[in-house]
Amino acid sequence: MIVIPAIDVKEGRCVRLLQGDFDRSTVYSDHPAQIALEWQKKGAERIHIIDLEGSRDGAPRNRDVIGEIARAVDVPLQVGGGIRDMKTVNAYLAMGVAYVILGTLALKDRDFVLNVCAAHPGRIILALDARDGMIAVEGWTESTDRSPAEVAAQYEGCGLDAIIYTDIQRDGMQSGVNVESTRLLAEAVDVPVIASGGVASLQDIDRLLEAGGSRIMGVITGKALYTGALRLEDAIARVAQFV
Repeated sequence: MIVIPAIDVKEGRCVRLLQGDFDRSTVYSDHPAQIALEWQKKGAERIHIIDLEGSRDGAPRNRDVIGEIARAVDVPLQVGGGIRDMKTVNAYLAMGVAYVILGTLALKDRDFVLNVCAAHPGRIILALDARDGMIAVEGWTESTDRSPAEVAAQYEGCGLDAIIYTDIQRDGMQSGVNVESTRLLAEAVDVPVIASGGVASLQDIDRLLEAGGSRIMGVITGKALYTGALRLEDAIARVAQFV
């Protein structure tokens, strides 16, 4: 399992939202590329970047900032937020992004997702965000009646790098990661799963390591790093000890 620090970009700045609410955001830096360099220096093997306004609006809004981050660091980036067409996918990959994250389209255009996976095998990540156990889309503003396992099953064998599972109600709250739901999804599909939402301390890292085996390939953490509740170096060291 790898520990993946998160950078959420809004209006060109590094912020964190509470439960995906744009009205409850905290700015942590005006220079996201500097934050990415800090995570790289502390040993990050991959960095998670979301264009928050892109997620809400359905089109990239912070592409220049993401390009700056891609030029600044050497570690692989996984980028999401408003990626709804092949042109945008190709543009991000061309600027040096390693993995492109698709979310809303997983429910709205399965054929497109399959085509993107075929064009870029191993470089596409599916983001499944859930509220009360059901998928939410459009930057978490719309709820559905479909479960993460139901949606994930439609994309097995298509060449995904991974599936990110986020419990929206825990995201940014430091209330503890939803280990059980993450484990159940990881056991239900053959695609590696990345846990996200609510990581608060090293205890969450321990719980994921104990529950996931090799099926939970990574964990994304954001607010806990920015508040100092969790140090990236400590989380990486804990994972290394488990191995």
